[in-house]
Amino acid sequence: MKKRVIGAACLGVFFLAGACSSGEPTVGPSATSQPPAARGAPIRVLMITATAGFRHDSIPAARQVMASLSASTGEFTVMATEDLSTISSSLTAYDVIVFALTSGELEFTNAQRAAITEFVAGGRGFVGIHSASDTLYGWPDYGRLVGAYFKEHPWTQQGTVVVENQAHPATQGLGERFALLEEFYTFQENPRGRVQVLLRLDPASVGSAGDYPLAWVQSVGAGRAYYNALGHFSETWTDQRFQRQLIGAIRWTASRI
Repeated sequence: MKKRVIGAACLGVFFLAGACSSGEPTVGPSATSQPPAARGAPIRVLMITATAGFRHDSIPAARQVMASLSASTGEFTVMATEDLSTISSSLTAYDVIVFALTSGELEFTNAQRAAITEFVAGGRGFVGIHSASDTLYGWPDYGRLVGAYFKEHPWTQQGTVVVENQAHPATQGLGERFALLEEFYTFQENPRGRVQVLLRLDPASVGSAGDYPLAWVQSVGAGRAYYNALGHFSETWTDQRFQRQLIGAIRWTASRI
């Protein structure tokens, strides 16, 4: 696989202390100008699957599974798109933005980048799946939102996933560990210590040693962010254990639980 601001308030207030700069003004309404959907209403999800690098064959399955989960649970609606022009104009219509199997340097303007960071830091949710960490290396604030950038995938095989936190909404019911055929990622920096790790790879199951987090959560300003490195294969998306994680992640990032 190929490796591969906020309007009046600086993103640094939420991520890191520092000055804020923007090459162009934010356009469209602020992501914090409208409250999230009412508690009883379905969670409104915007799902981005655009790619500027490696494109996963599992993207159609990912979109289909999200649509099916939306229909079967009734807990959320999903708008799946690869039209990046929707970002600045329509984020106020959503509660959670999902970057699923994205890759490369997606061509967001500074205004669109501001809209995304403002959206999450202002109290909404972010979900990144698999190669969301192989996306937008040139935008450090996005990297902090995801939690870590992709380094390599040394193991594409059956491995054992250890559930570190069985109490989180995204991991409830998974048990202590489970086996999965997957393309397992490593990252440029271990995010442990900056995020709350939910899943990690059992290194012995792939003939290795070390600490390899696979899924984690963090607070971002008033919002919440979740990342899961699984999802390379279509079979992962159709696995009920993975779907359980997706539903829990959407609920949690939308602050419904």
